[in-house]
Amino acid sequence: MATPRSVRLSDDVLARLSDLAGRRGASVSSTIERLLDEALRREAHPGITFRDGPSGRRAGLVAGPDVDEVIRTLRMNQSEGTADVIATVADLLALTESQVRAAMAYYADHRGEVDERIEATQRAADEAEAAWRRQQEILAGRGQ
Repeated sequence: MATPRSVRLSDDVLARLSDLAGRRGASVSSTIERLLDEALRREAHPGITFRDGPSGRRAGLVAGPDVDEVIRTLRMNQSEGTADVIATVADLLALTESQVRAAMAYYADHRGEVDERIEATQRAADEAEAAWRRQQEILAGRGQ
């Protein structure tokens, strides 16, 4: 449930905020909430930032991949019984162990959000593979 709050903003900040909201097709109120939420998350998780992309806005390492990519790689290596999984993931993704730990810390606090991205990415990959297989059948002359 949202609780109304009164906030004083300088004319310059309000103008930039209104411009940003307009470019995104969002209300000023929802834009303030998103920016504040992300700022609080950044404060709690140094090394994490937020970025836009074709699949929407998501958490990522400041100088690295998205958090869901780190967690997917971590899970794959856990299932393979890798001894030092943090060092392995850091090596595979060309990250420092501190960056891997930053992604893990963010995931620990926002598990549902990251799991949802991982599932959406897997669904998109599965759909892309199925489309590719159908195209290969056509090329092989079996799709007639």
